[in-house]
Amino acid sequence: MAHSRVLVNLTRGPDDPDRATVAFVMANAAVTLDKTAVVLLSTEGVRVGVPAAIDVIHEPGFLPLRELMATFLEAGGEVWACTPCVTKRGLDGSMHPAIKNVGAVAAIEFVAEDGVSLSF
Repeated sequence: MAHSRVLVNLTRGPDDPDRATVAFVMANAAVTLDKTAVVLLSTEGVRVGVPAAIDVIHEPGFLPLRELMATFLEAGGEVWACTPCVTKRGLDGSMHPAIKNVGAVAAIEFVAEDGVSLSF
């Protein structure tokens, strides 16, 4: 069964630029395949949503994260951040303006309705 929705759950932050980068590579692949795609930043992954991190993460062999994220957003993808994860880390008000804060229900509903999830 082909799924029409792809949720990419990113749980690592700037401390793991490889995972952060590959999550956005996979998300870009999903929108290229005309899937409705969301990158969910959770746990330490919310740190990737801070503009200072977006601007400096660049894993060798890949485009910089800022380019991958911009391409993903321009293609219609969405980036969500786990609201409790953001708050726990004191990042309220620090996130990139395109990132939407959500709770667990939004993520579960997105996947439950014809979705698949990948985790990094």
